[in-house]
Amino acid sequence: MSAKVNAFVEKNLRWNFSVNLIDITFITLAFSLISRETITPLLISNLTDSKIAIGLVPAIYSIAYYLPQLFAANHAERLKHKLPFVMVIGGLLERVPYLFAGLAILLLAEGAPIAALLCLYLVIGLGALGNGVATPAWFSMIGKVLPVTRRGIFFGLSEGLGTLMGIIGAFFVGLVLDSVGYPLNFATLFLIAAVFMGISWVGLALNREPESPVVKAHIPFSHYFRRLPAILRTNQNFRRFLLSYSISRLSTMGVGFFIVFGDERFQLTGAEVGLLTAILIGSQAAMQLLLGWLADKRGHKANLTISGLALALAALLALTANDIAGLALAFILLGVGLGSDHVSRLNIILEFAVPEDQPTFIGLTNTLLAPVVFLAPIFGGWLADFGFDALFVLMTICGALGGLLLLIWVQEPRHLPPAPIDSKPKR
Repeated sequence: MSAKVNAFVEKNLRWNFSVNLIDITFITLAFSLISRETITPLLISNLTDSKIAIGLVPAIYSIAYYLPQLFAANHAERLKHKLPFVMVIGGLLERVPYLFAGLAILLLAEGAPIAALLCLYLVIGLGALGNGVATPAWFSMIGKVLPVTRRGIFFGLSEGLGTLMGIIGAFFVGLVLDSVGYPLNFATLFLIAAVFMGISWVGLALNREPESPVVKAHIPFSHYFRRLPAILRTNQNFRRFLLSYSISRLSTMGVGFFIVFGDERFQLTGAEVGLLTAILIGSQAAMQLLLGWLADKRGHKANLTISGLALALAALLALTANDIAGLALAFILLGVGLGSDHVSRLNIILEFAVPEDQPTFIGLTNTLLAPVVFLAPIFGGWLADFGFDALFVLMTICGALGGLLLLIWVQEPRHLPPAPIDSKPKR
């Protein structure tokens, strides 16, 4: 970045750190109230007996989030200011639909459960689409306003604070589930989550973003897509990262089934669901603070290695749990795996690319991951319909293998200076 931009970033660093802290903290708190790992699967289990229906939640979210990102990246690279675009998409598509989810649950869950389920899928898809379209521009904006040595601690602190607030929210979740009748209990959680999402949007809107000193000229999509194979062809370390991380991500295929498994095996009360949710987000919070610091000092590859290995061990512990205490240990490791992934999965991509190419690298990575993250939970749901043993064993294998490949096979990209993408497409 130019000296002028660097001076602007340093002048506004505390402000931008603080307002982005509001954004991430409150949206993390919001999603803890309607957790895709605990609350949403329980809601769906009230709407239908199908395990595949539960697996469709992460599948729908993932395909809507990942697939549009290359198209969005081409647009984001041409924006001198990313914030206005992110505010519109992040507000109307990513956050507002969850208000309607609460209303749909309230009005349809008892009389028309399938209609309520379809509405829930639609809301999750729209929210994910908004997130996916905004992500390349948003994350390259974060790359501008926060220096590389502050990003790890920022994401660790922001998501950590959000999940710590979510611990209080988790006990509120348990109280609501036990004391408020169905479906008002679930509708209440979604409506309150929508309010917190609105607060997070205010934090987003308050960013002070410098003008990008270098932006890409407009190019046709045909030209843009023909450049992409060069990234994979010339960057061996990036190829290895994509393969290793894809295998590791397969270990998330059963994340949404931990609470359903526990409910079927131990007949969980609402208070116990709240406790396990608190354990999950509490372990995420604690590890995000620690691993954010670790990533700033050592790089993000270590965190993603920890993520794969922790998810593998979480599945193994869940499979062998004989009581709530054993299941709680699995939820602790599940939180470690998810928390370390949240801190580093996008941050590491920034370090493979020069600033003007970062939206493309983010979009390419997430688009290539789309088939994995879409099909894995559906396959996990299909396995769960036959029993949880095979599902948790496969999660263990994928997490362990992916984590080891990241550790041994992939070099820390911070130690390899990135090169610009060749602007001329290969014919």
